[in-house]
Amino acid sequence: MATRSLSGFTLLLLFCFLSGSALAQQQEQTPDSIRVHSPKKAALLSTVLPGAGQFYNKKYWKIGVIAAGTGALIYSFQFNTKYYRLYKNELIIRQQKSGIPNPDLDRYTDGNLNDLQSFYRRNRDLTVVGFGLLYVLNIIDATVDAHLFDFDLNDSLSMHLRPTLQAMPTDYTLAKGFSIQFNF
Repeated sequence: MATRSLSGFTLLLLFCFLSGSALAQQQEQTPDSIRVHSPKKAALLSTVLPGAGQFYNKKYWKIGVIAAGTGALIYSFQFNTKYYRLYKNELIIRQQKSGIPNPDLDRYTDGNLNDLQSFYRRNRDLTVVGFGLLYVLNIIDATVDAHLFDFDLNDSLSMHLRPTLQAMPTDYTLAKGFSIQFNF
């Protein structure tokens, strides 16, 4: 069974690299010889390996953020799982009256152990949700950055916010407000 899933994973990686090279060949054959930065490729790379889309987009500092977030979530998952199992096992030992209870946990009642077990289980489950959010945000970030990769931010793009007084047409009084001016 492990060989079957490993071969499926190998086929997925092979497909990703072949499709990526096919996209690169297609982009190099454009008539203007302008290389197009592909959001699909960035999303695909980030889907296969979180942070790879950011590498493709040349946003190297974001790889560190993703790695730090993943490391913190792994630590949180292990920490919460450790204490969830500790309190769960102690509760099972006490209820079944089999095995040796942990003397460090004598100060806790069965209700306390149940509450602690629920607390650490909930935190562990929230950590799994955090993994999912980090994974999805990684893909979204790579896609958006790829869309904006060639976006020109020069000095002619600007926005000015200024306070103004506007004459009201109904009663000819002055109204205070703001005006926004966009230059591009």
